[in-house]
Amino acid sequence: MDPIINPYTPGVGSRPPELAGRDEQITDFTTLLKRLSLGKPQKSLIVTGLRGVGKTVLLNTFNDIAEANSFKTAKTEITHETNFRHLMARLFRRTLLALSPMERLKDQAKKALSVLKAFAIKTPGGMELSLDAEAISGLADSGNLEEDLTDLLVTAGEAAKAHNSGIILLIDEVQFLEKPDFEALISALHQVTQKNLPLSLVGAGLPQIPTLAGEAKSYAERLFEYPVIGKLNKPAAKRALLIPAKKEGVDFEDRAIEAILAFTHGYPYFLQEYGQHVWNIASDDIIRYEDVMQAEKQVVATLDENFFRVRIGRSTKTEVLYMSAMASLGEGPYKSQAIAEKLERNMQSLSPTRSSLIGKGLIYSPEYGYTDFTVPKYDDYMRRNHPIEHLADTDED
Repeated sequence: MDPIINPYTPGVGSRPPELAGRDEQITDFTTLLKRLSLGKPQKSLIVTGLRGVGKTVLLNTFNDIAEANSFKTAKTEITHETNFRHLMARLFRRTLLALSPMERLKDQAKKALSVLKAFAIKTPGGMELSLDAEAISGLADSGNLEEDLTDLLVTAGEAAKAHNSGIILLIDEVQFLEKPDFEALISALHQVTQKNLPLSLVGAGLPQIPTLAGEAKSYAERLFEYPVIGKLNKPAAKRALLIPAKKEGVDFEDRAIEAILAFTHGYPYFLQEYGQHVWNIASDDIIRYEDVMQAEKQVVATLDENFFRVRIGRSTKTEVLYMSAMASLGEGPYKSQAIAEKLERNMQSLSPTRSSLIGKGLIYSPEYGYTDFTVPKYDDYMRRNHPIEHLADTDED
């Protein structure tokens, strides 16, 4: 069929034509906005889940909903190279200036810009922000990130309230925040919540975030909700495939749908990838089982190249060996002891490798003593492309 009208969108963070199975999370976010508008306290949200379940898509959807409800948004993604203080300064400059034209800014907003100027100046090496405001003295200028970020978020929340608006800070890949940065962010949000200001965090990231937040601040569990999203149930997965096709006058054979669901296990990114390939292969307005079977090799090759291989490229030989040992044990989660036995090593000696892989976001600990991949079907990829029996048993990289 015509690839130009292909409705499926497997790009990173691209909103699928049918956002199926996420109504509960959207309702929770809408409730958050309404409570903030009424000056009522509400926990911030951090959506967690494996790769490919649509966390970034959901974050983008939240951004659109917030803006439609007259909230100002500041959206960003954390990487290992992120300078958090610089990032916060840039985000809040844009957000505060969006509240109102400079000539109509209320006193609270002007104060927030002065606090922002002081906050930026205290970044390591200094930071120049183009602001029509003088740095205020005594707020956000201590050089202590926790204190200064609190001053910034509180004054920004006060400014938003004065303008009958609110601010939603949207942060993707939260697990890559350095611990001091996460501590400062949690502490600042705590003060904002206590003052019932219309400012909140909505984050997204991997399943280890609740643990990281608890390690950063003991009261984090009372500050955040951690909705977990995963693969779609069968009805939602079918909607994700069928509705976009039907809008273009195309339908699926029942056997074709069942085959795609069996391969993808209902993971949203895999559904979009399979939908795109099988659409391009099908010759008429009925997608048949034979089309699905013909598309499978292309789907596997595309996932290997664009979804799986890019992650293993950041791994050392020892880390690849560790993941190969995991995959050789079958489907996870995996006992850490079993991985050590497979490698004929003791658990303590493997701890640095395991910690490094967790830090890179490739594996996580679903519960004490267990490890699993953060990427669905990664075990299949490792067995196909990096079987443990073909790897050198070496501790050197």
